[in-house]
Amino acid sequence: MTPPTNATPIDYSPLLAPIARGEVAAFRAESKAKGRNWSAWNAGSIVTVVAVVAIVGIFLFTGTAFSRTALGSALENGTGGLTPGAVILLLILLAVVIVAIVIGARGGFTVGVWERWMRMDRFAAANGLLFSPRDADPAYPGMIFARGHSRFALNHIRSTTGRFLDIGNYRYTTGSGKNARTHNWGFMAFALDRKLPHMVLDSTANNGLFGSNLDVGFSRQQVLSLEGDFDRYFTLYCPQEYERDALYVFTPDLMALLIDEASPFDVEIVDDWMFVYSATQFPVADPAVFQRLFRIIDTVGAKALTQTDHYSDERVGDPTVNLVAPQGQRLKRGIRRSTVIVLGILAAYWLVSLLIGSPGLLRH
Repeated sequence: MTPPTNATPIDYSPLLAPIARGEVAAFRAESKAKGRNWSAWNAGSIVTVVAVVAIVGIFLFTGTAFSRTALGSALENGTGGLTPGAVILLLILLAVVIVAIVIGARGGFTVGVWERWMRMDRFAAANGLLFSPRDADPAYPGMIFARGHSRFALNHIRSTTGRFLDIGNYRYTTGSGKNARTHNWGFMAFALDRKLPHMVLDSTANNGLFGSNLDVGFSRQQVLSLEGDFDRYFTLYCPQEYERDALYVFTPDLMALLIDEASPFDVEIVDDWMFVYSATQFPVADPAVFQRLFRIIDTVGAKALTQTDHYSDERVGDPTVNLVAPQGQRLKRGIRRSTVIVLGILAAYWLVSLLIGSPGLLRH
């Protein structure tokens, strides 16, 4: 398949067709026989986790709620054992553990996962794409792909011929131990023909209470205001002295397409790539999601291709060279607004605590 896709209709039937009895089990067996990278999925590990969590829950419950109620009442009554109510509750919890183990052993916890994988695999095959549920450390230049550690592309489809396209989810971890935090994104990677200055469109639709949802902050000196009401939908960052280049790329018609089709998402252009980022992961095997993303390719992607087809960085000096000068290759980092706000709150809290805890300071 060669995006843009308006010349090649997408076949969504594998995502919607009824699943006959036994199809999922057959797909799972076939995947294991062929040694596919998702064939190592182990239902037993899920059973173990469920059982352990349930058992720990039993001990925590009996050690807290029972000790304060049923066990306490039993001791007060001098029976030296559990009351009938406590015994009934404990038996119910044990039954939950047994049922969880039985269902897990029969693959009940993984049927939904395998069905989604089967649908995704068939959808990819029907449209000349390749599906993979998990690939470590994708080598993309986008701003989210070099963050943290334990980086994975998840449940993604990518092209095997023609213009490169990759749609899926992405996960990475920052920090370690108790301070570890897992970050989840939906993404679309789309290959362009020409290398372009680094530009980021930070969507205002997915901003939080303290500003941008992006994990990376950029210097506010690189913000470029565009005409019309575009600034209501996106904050555009481009390298300083590349403002005219940004205006060459983001023409009024491309801006209108971005507002109409991609306003809920963040967009990044870096080197010869365009990335679309979702602040939450894309639902797996959801035809509505793929319809929207392919429409973005057909509109925004197609226009970006034609608009940048003859771009050249005049600072390089040779229009035939597909290269951007070093000062335009990457945006300058800055402190995120949310970080400034949090630091300000902490500083104010520290100052108030200092004043309250030192009466002498208040008297002076």
